[in-house]
Amino acid sequence: MDFAYDAVTEDHRRRLLAFLDEHVYPAEAVLAEQVATAGDPWDTLPVVEELKTKAREQGLWNLFLPGDRGAGLTNLQYAPLAEITGRSPHLAPIATNCAAPDTGNMELLSEFGTPEQQHRWLEPLLAGEIRSAFAMTEPDVASSDARNIATRIERDGDEYVITGRKWFISGAMNPRCRVFIVMGKTDPGAEPHRQQSMVIVPRDTPGVEVKRAMTVFGYGDEESGGHAEIVFDRVRVPVENLVGGEGDGFAIAQARLGPGRIHHCMRAIGMAERAIELMCRRALSRVAFGRPLGEQGVVQDWIAESRVRVEQLRQLVLKTAWLMDTVGNKGAHTEIQAIKIATPSTVEWVLDKAVQLHGAGGVSQDFPLASLWAGVRTLRLADGPDEVHKRSLARRELAKYR
Repeated sequence: MDFAYDAVTEDHRRRLLAFLDEHVYPAEAVLAEQVATAGDPWDTLPVVEELKTKAREQGLWNLFLPGDRGAGLTNLQYAPLAEITGRSPHLAPIATNCAAPDTGNMELLSEFGTPEQQHRWLEPLLAGEIRSAFAMTEPDVASSDARNIATRIERDGDEYVITGRKWFISGAMNPRCRVFIVMGKTDPGAEPHRQQSMVIVPRDTPGVEVKRAMTVFGYGDEESGGHAEIVFDRVRVPVENLVGGEGDGFAIAQARLGPGRIHHCMRAIGMAERAIELMCRRALSRVAFGRPLGEQGVVQDWIAESRVRVEQLRQLVLKTAWLMDTVGNKGAHTEIQAIKIATPSTVEWVLDKAVQLHGAGGVSQDFPLASLWAGVRTLRLADGPDEVHKRSLARRELAKYR
């Protein structure tokens, strides 16, 4: 068992860390200013485009995708790189074309898309020319159980007709989001896991209406393209826009969400690392009751606990990545659920302590902590809430003893 990163990973880590130091961190204040003054705050802003150009020039592009279409890295090699991008989650992932939901959609199209679908949508996504969204969650049903999805996809000759309402569709407010991958029911009478299908819906299709932006703890998440409520009113697309086959939607969703979950966890560890760094700097620079905060026992406890918890998370995430590489996503199912349960709540705890240590500054816009906390708290709901993963994981454990 070797805990060292291999040479390829070390080379990418070195270059990516330098990229953040030289370009990304200085751009955070520029991004905030551009969001505040933009005519359309959800559009891809100039500072983001500049970073994308620099990242691509330096070979820091599509790091998440294995094979010829991406950087050719394994999940284990990508894990520490995603962690680094998590230190600046509003800029580094999109700058390197490794931002959700595009990453999951690129993986989906790469694995299940037809050659025509890949040519029309995957190639411009890989080039960073367009954005995309994954339309699954709905406001009128408990979407934590994907079998509840009510949006209808009905065949009418050579077309599918889509009718339904979705919300919290990430990235959909960005005007460069040109395509939605929509999940709905094609056969409500089929076996529960075979009722759903996925279709590709271009944004400009008649009947598609982006109703409004959804905030998350008051944040518009403009840097990531926002979250939208979308109505599909008898939207017609060719049958060629079906992804996979009819009834494959649930299985495709699970295949898409597995890598997405570990990517979120990788980046969340980077958020925790930045929080620890900010905590330590604050603890050494502020004095209360005659002593630096870093000499207060409770602060030392927070810092020590944070370090222990993050190291535990990292090892579990790396093990999960290794399993995905060696036995596949299905073979790593238990570990994927475990990290999805453990990571957001643990990183939320670390961020909470960092906010507390910063006092009023911790909840202000002068530090990234409040925004990071809102993002990681949301992860306890995104891609399946904690309770669903715990239920599934417990049932798998119990099955061993039946």
